[in-house]
Amino acid sequence: MPTTTSDTDSFLPPPSALTLPEKPLVTIEPKGWWVGVNLRDLWSYRELLYFLTWRDIKIRYKQTLLGGAWAILQPVFMMLIFTIFFGRLGGVKTGEFPYALFAFAGLVPWTFFANSVTVSGNSLVGSANLITKVYFPRLLLPAAAVAAGLVDFMLAFIVLVGLLFFYMVPPTWNLLMLPPLIALTVLFALSVGMWLSALNVKYRDVRFALPFMIQVWLFVSSVIVPSTGVPERFRWLLLLNPMSAIIEGFRSTLLGLRFDWTALSIAAVITLFALIGSAYSFKRMEKHFADII
Repeated sequence: MPTTTSDTDSFLPPPSALTLPEKPLVTIEPKGWWVGVNLRDLWSYRELLYFLTWRDIKIRYKQTLLGGAWAILQPVFMMLIFTIFFGRLGGVKTGEFPYALFAFAGLVPWTFFANSVTVSGNSLVGSANLITKVYFPRLLLPAAAVAAGLVDFMLAFIVLVGLLFFYMVPPTWNLLMLPPLIALTVLFALSVGMWLSALNVKYRDVRFALPFMIQVWLFVSSVIVPSTGVPERFRWLLLLNPMSAIIEGFRSTLLGLRFDWTALSIAAVITLFALIGSAYSFKRMEKHFADII
């Protein structure tokens, strides 16, 4: 019998003309010995970094009476205590500048570093419900904690500028080094916080050891006593601590003192290697976060 075709079939293209859309090709390969940070992935989630930072800022001051004033009160009260016990009673020599200004110029970057490391070190454990439910670059959590600390840093820095005017310290060209020093502090805080946050997921002892580590780190970071007050035979140990060089650099920037370029260069190199090593360790442990957190 002859076949008949309907009117609708006459409008259909022949089967050879029908082409299916190409499926994306995904290649799964084993990872090598190096596990790098996917910068393209981080860039695509840049808006999430903003929202996580804003979340950390709001949580930090939620249901507080003083709000952002805590960012100022903490270094101010520490400055008063250090001035009484080390400046007046201990007789620490700070050259031509009063001890209160000397201490506060070091406490502003140190407080930012200490708070950033503490918050970022607990950032993964504090966001366990988020990690186990949705995918995103986990590196954004410690990065957001460090970025949120910049708000506290700016508030405390305003008070520091007021102290400079009060003690009539004139600005110098050294202020041009302020942005690089802030960037160096941020990168070093991120490297330490990133490594501790990954370690804290596996070993919860980190959250107990972290406050003690920060307290000890304070006394070996040229916050209370200048590097010139340390005996010369032990002064080389300060070069192993980037925060000591960074704090001395902040004082040189704001007070117009001479820079120790050797110490700053060593601090920059240590920060770079610490950042690379922390990123490598973080990515190696990242695949187990959702299972053990």
